[in-house]
Amino acid sequence: MDRFVGQARLEWWANHATRLEEYGIDISVTVDAVGTWRATGRHADVLDTTRREGWDFLMETDPHFSVMFPGEDNGGILVRVFEAEDGTLTLVEAPSRDGSVNITFDLP
Repeated sequence: MDRFVGQARLEWWANHATRLEEYGIDISVTVDAVGTWRATGRHADVLDTTRREGWDFLMETDPHFSVMFPGEDNGGILVRVFEAEDGTLTLVEAPSRDGSVNITFDLP
């Protein structure tokens, strides 16, 4: 099993050309022998009132984000984000917007 623990960012895209917001997260990812990955994390910084309102709005609108790891400039992995009451984030692989799945994940 492979594992990555570090920082990443969640990006919320309105369309292929318009990123509305990004949030830094501390993340822990595990990848099993068949390539299934699981990730949990937390916001890297406490969200102030304005950022919290924006986060809540985006989560209500569509909880799908691209997770970007260090050294990645574009692409990322499309995930659905779930937030627990204690602030823990769970990231689950999501199919691409066209309904197909095409995800590559390499751990450093």
